[in-house]
Amino acid sequence: MASQTQNEPDDDCMDEFMDKFTTQKYKGGFNEKTWEEEFEKVPMFMKKAPEVIDPVKNPELACLQSIIFSDDTPLEEQATTYKNEGNDYFKEKKYKQAIASYSEGLKKKCGDTELNAVLHTNRAAAQFHLGNFRSALNDALAAKKLKPDHQKAIIRGALCLVELKKYSEAISWCDEGLRADPKEKKLLELRLQADQLRRAWERDARKSKLKEKKKQCEEAALLKAIKDRKIKLFAPAKAQRRSSDDEEDEEGVSGALAELSLDGISSENATGARVFLDESGSLNWPVLFLYPECGQTDFISAFHEGTRFLDHLTVMFSEELPPWDTERKYRPQDLQLYFADEEREEVYQVNPEHTLLEVLKHDRYFIKAGTANFIVLVKGSSFCKEFLSDKKVHRLKRTT
Repeated sequence: MASQTQNEPDDDCMDEFMDKFTTQKYKGGFNEKTWEEEFEKVPMFMKKAPEVIDPVKNPELACLQSIIFSDDTPLEEQATTYKNEGNDYFKEKKYKQAIASYSEGLKKKCGDTELNAVLHTNRAAAQFHLGNFRSALNDALAAKKLKPDHQKAIIRGALCLVELKKYSEAISWCDEGLRADPKEKKLLELRLQADQLRRAWERDARKSKLKEKKKQCEEAALLKAIKDRKIKLFAPAKAQRRSSDDEEDEEGVSGALAELSLDGISSENATGARVFLDESGSLNWPVLFLYPECGQTDFISAFHEGTRFLDHLTVMFSEELPPWDTERKYRPQDLQLYFADEEREEVYQVNPEHTLLEVLKHDRYFIKAGTANFIVLVKGSSFCKEFLSDKKVHRLKRTT
């Protein structure tokens, strides 16, 4: 029998090698329960590479990566590898990782102008999908600077400009691309879309401008009506700050009086109701009635300036008394109406026959926060007497 080759194991040696595993467990093999996970860690059989390669957990992959991105590898080749890596991430919709890969490719600053233009264009696409339209536009601009006829860069830039509502610039970009390729379908569609959006935006801008002008005219008419009636508005806090050099008040009443402005008629009530001019040219004010004895209030959102207080009180209390009036004493004929002059700590009794306008024109009535306030008390009640005991009371006579 011919002798066996020196390097070839004989049958006895193989048998001896296999016999070891009958008494001793093989070390270093896959676990029968987790073999699939362990198999997946072998680079050759990986279905999906990890996003971040840890040299401790994946030493084989780290070794391969160091070979691929070796400093000895030409810059163009390294940039191309990063571009391909970014493309793979992009296909998986991992746009942040794609941006990181394209950025690494650009950092190589290789001399391939077209490759750098592609890296900028691809990064612009990833930024666009993340909603970073300005960053995407900057990349499209960089790509177009490197390669002026790069159609993908032009399309990306035009898309960003549409999203940024810069429709005229988007159209210019489309026109630039169409000069190079008049039949580019995407640019034709994009130009049409940008033109339609621009027309709609211009139309809405005109409408908004007309609406604003109309509002300004209405506000001017409203302020004029208030001024003509000599109604005084109490200023908000910021309007009360006056220079120490001011010798006299412009309105001639109190330093806290507002100049006639929108701040002075802004309403702070929960409903947002505000004074307005109706079609007949009459003012309608928000009015708040206070019932301090019961801790209750009534709010009228549009009290016509020509309406008497008696008319409102009759409606509110004649037919059905409010549920909080447990003693049933809030009847129109038993009610007295007042407004307070906080600056002088005085109160003025209002004749129910007065109209709202007659009271608002009074020298000592100041409208605060756009809403007129009145105090309602029950005549002769102990609370009424106590409430008025420490105040100077003035009675308003009705004017004709």
